Amino acid sequence: MTFQSLDTSAGARFGDAPSGAALLRRGAVAGRVAVRRYGVLLAVMALWQFGSQAGWINATVFPPLTSILAATWQGVAGGALLDDIAISLQRAGIAFGAAVVLGIPLGLFMGQIRAVEQALDPMLQFCRQTSALALYPVFILLLGLGEASKVFVIFWATLFPLLLATVGGVKEVDRKLIEMATTFGARRLTIFVRVVLPASVPSIFVGLRLSATTALLLLIAAEMIGANKGLGFQVMNAQYNFQIPQMFAAIFLLALLGLTANFILVTLQRRLCRWAVAAH
Repeated sequence: MTFQSLDTSAGARFGDAPSGAALLRRGAVAGRVAVRRYGVLLAVMALWQFGSQAGWINATVFPPLTSILAATWQGVAGGALLDDIAISLQRAGIAFGAAVVLGIPLGLFMGQIRAVEQALDPMLQFCRQTSALALYPVFILLLGLGEASKVFVIFWATLFPLLLATVGGVKEVDRKLIEMATTFGARRLTIFVRVVLPASVPSIFVGLRLSATTALLLLIAAEMIGANKGLGFQVMNAQYNFQIPQMFAAIFLLALLGLTANFILVTLQRRLCRWAVAAH
């Protein structure tokens, strides 16, 4: 090997590395994307912080964000909010898990068999349109003020978005794919496993994300009635005692839990549905 070939190969290797100008361009593009995506949020937070400190807004109702962050850190680091976070996650997790265990298989079954869907759909539509909060007193009468009524009201509200999204996903499967599989001699179970189920996964994940959001919304309401633990209880308790930073701390923690759940589901969807992401 000659010195010329060594020099050429070394230059090729170093040429693959991005130059300083290229890195600056990439950084500028990433900065513009971040500003477009988070600029409004950051502006609102800055306005809240400086407006509260300057007296432009009522600092009693909207304390500075630094006070809220300090209260959040004190509650989490001191352990005062850890039990509330754990019990809230437990309630929402049990209800969401039960909705997944019941809603997805039932939705797949209803989507596959039209007679079952026609028989159950009127009842499901009636139950779906009945507010879970309106039924909460009924659940309390039946199950008491303990954990059962709180978990069940969350389960009730969480079930229907997932169930209906699953049914819709099965019904929207391209019929040509099913006909092609049938033409090649595939059995009904094989068609379901290889065609219908994979094609329904994106719609199922849409239902999962809606149900996760609904679970957290109902969690707050359930913990505001007859509870002595949980983030929803802490919101009401801090409001009654006029501990506004602690109230916002619990609210922000609930929002963080919702964002985390959505991020996990979106990441899982992208891994399981790469073909759908590539198609779009």
